[in-house]
Amino acid sequence: MATALRDISEIDHSKVPDASNMCFGIVVSEWNSVVTNALLKGAVDTLERHGALPENIHVKTVPGSFELIYGAHQMTLNGGYDAIIILGSVIRGETPHFDYICQGVTYGIASLNVKNEIPVVYGLLTTDTMEQALDRAGGKLGNKGDECAVVAIKMAKF
Repeated sequence: MATALRDISEIDHSKVPDASNMCFGIVVSEWNSVVTNALLKGAVDTLERHGALPENIHVKTVPGSFELIYGAHQMTLNGGYDAIIILGSVIRGETPHFDYICQGVTYGIASLNVKNEIPVVYGLLTTDTMEQALDRAGGKLGNKGDECAVVAIKMAKF
């Protein structure tokens, strides 16, 4: 469902499994950091809300969204994670760069999910404006980081 039709953080938290025995990797892009830091806060807060211990939430940063693929791949190799979350924000500009980055990251994360036993949760915001990104990073449409954390917990239990 399009997020314009509902708050993406409208989650029934009573149906989320306990995460107290789980370990999570989070790879977050430094690009558009006002957005990605808010996504990260939402994800970490939600993981902890469902029992994940702070020492079992490992955060790594990468320069941009395209590098999320490499970061997530490295986390799958280094093991010990029940799920990995990628968080980034690409905002449309005047060139086709937006399309290439969004498509590349999408294919890259899909490939990791097919090839590995650890779920990699897609948390890349692909918006036309900074306002749209902020609306999805703790603004009027909730926080996509929160949603990604819930998905990570559920997929780790899959």
